[in-house]
Amino acid sequence: MTDDVRLKAGRREWVGLAVLALPAILVALDIFVVLLALPEVSAKLGANSTQQLWIVDIYGFMVAGFLITAGNLGDRIGRRKLLLIGAAAFGVASVVAAYSTSAITLIIARAVLGIAGATLGPSTLSLISNMFRDDKQRATAIGVWAGSFSLGAILGPVVGGVLLEHFWWGSVFLLGVPPMVLLLIAGPILLPEYRNAQAGKIDFTSVALSLAAVLPVIYGIKELARTGWQAIPLVALVFGLVMAVVFLRRQRALSDPLLDLRLFGNKMFNTELGSMLLYSALTGTTMLFIAQYFQTVAGMTPLQAGLGLLPGLLLGIVSVTVGPQLGGKFKPAHLIAGGLIVVVAGLVILTFSTSAAGMIIGYAVWCLGGGPLLTLGMGLVVGSVPPEKAGSASSLAQISNEFGYALGIATIGTIGTLVYRTQVADAIPAGVPAAAAGAARESVSGAAAAAGGLPQQAAETLLAPAHAAFTSGLHVVAAISALVVLGVAILNAVVLKDLPPFGQPPAGPDGGEAGAGPEANGQARSSDADAGEAQASAQPVRDEVAVAGRES
Repeated sequence: MTDDVRLKAGRREWVGLAVLALPAILVALDIFVVLLALPEVSAKLGANSTQQLWIVDIYGFMVAGFLITAGNLGDRIGRRKLLLIGAAAFGVASVVAAYSTSAITLIIARAVLGIAGATLGPSTLSLISNMFRDDKQRATAIGVWAGSFSLGAILGPVVGGVLLEHFWWGSVFLLGVPPMVLLLIAGPILLPEYRNAQAGKIDFTSVALSLAAVLPVIYGIKELARTGWQAIPLVALVFGLVMAVVFLRRQRALSDPLLDLRLFGNKMFNTELGSMLLYSALTGTTMLFIAQYFQTVAGMTPLQAGLGLLPGLLLGIVSVTVGPQLGGKFKPAHLIAGGLIVVVAGLVILTFSTSAAGMIIGYAVWCLGGGPLLTLGMGLVVGSVPPEKAGSASSLAQISNEFGYALGIATIGTIGTLVYRTQVADAIPAGVPAAAAGAARESVSGAAAAAGGLPQQAAETLLAPAHAAFTSGLHVVAAISALVVLGVAILNAVVLKDLPPFGQPPAGPDGGEAGAGPEANGQARSSDADAGEAQASAQPVRDEVAVAGRES
């Protein structure tokens, strides 16, 4: 039996992939339905403004805080076992959330959902790396997994709207129960187990330090972006950064660390991880501005705004599905960099658009180009590490997205807000009531709310400069994002230039295929070429998966 045949996944693996896609769909769907349900939740449970923020944010905080621990824990106790534990906890917490009788109970339930959710992403992605050992099949599987998030984003507004129209608010949380039950039933049958048999005991001091670093940093960044330079979030951010330094120093001193810093010795790993962080920061912030534009400037309802994003989300599914198929024919450098150039084109369209139709088209073009980075890049991150570290690599990929989004809102988003406030401050005409003018200077949503209490002519006088200023802020955000994404495209083209298409051997020194020696099979690393290092580090994933660690 040839190596290629042994590497190919069969029917069981592909059916198992369908089971693994369920948590991905659910996580994306959960975000949207909670936002839709928040007004009714607030009214029924009497949640004040602070509690409303925690109902929405606590889930993301817990996911970000526990990702490092969850990825490492899966490598130690078994990735399938951790996935099933997380699924059970997610299902129970969903029921508690659905039947909460107070805002505090719902916040606690959402916190548990976040901790459980932190186990789902790294577990599913690292299991995919074990189930699909062939490069092309792994890329396709990751494409299906990534596309599941887009599918959840599409279904979220539709399903959430239907449930909220016909049932009580808690019904949106019960959406998480049936998929988790199915995962608990089918998981032990279809999914293989994998653990690192050589891993030592988990270092709980490192766990505490990682939480003390990640949670305050995420909180500080989000609050600074939302409220400006306030003492409490600034102190939280500084404290988190200090704890991050302490955490990293401890990891260097441990023989079996929670986070193996040697993973960052691979330039390809660093490039793709950084690329996904920047992509999440820039495009996530731009998407937030687009969604606000639809509702505050174009006057769309929430449902219409969701439908405005629908073409982009559908093209995103196409992109993450087709990208891996092309990965066997074209070099990753060409696909990823080329896709990012398409993203830049979409952002340029957004930079010059002054209508809802232009925003829809720009967003759709950008989504069409993002698939190769999200799928091939994720595959390169997971495939560039030894199999026993796949869980840790998966968690770092997830963390890059969480940090990227928060960092983007705090930086690029703040710039867009500054453009809005600077422009609108000088554009509000005299005669507008002081309270309404003050609300408009804070945000475009404040302008819309204030206009609702004014006569029609006064409202139009107030809204016209607010809409123009917000559009200018969106243009600046899109322009900055386009420039940075262009830089990311160039970086990928350079770093990955010698990496061959998936499933093809690396080129030899004379331009032909590498010989049959040990380096051709990935058994030795090249010391003078990062692409050679990447190829060699990816190959053990295919050739050295420990059979003893995998249990049917």
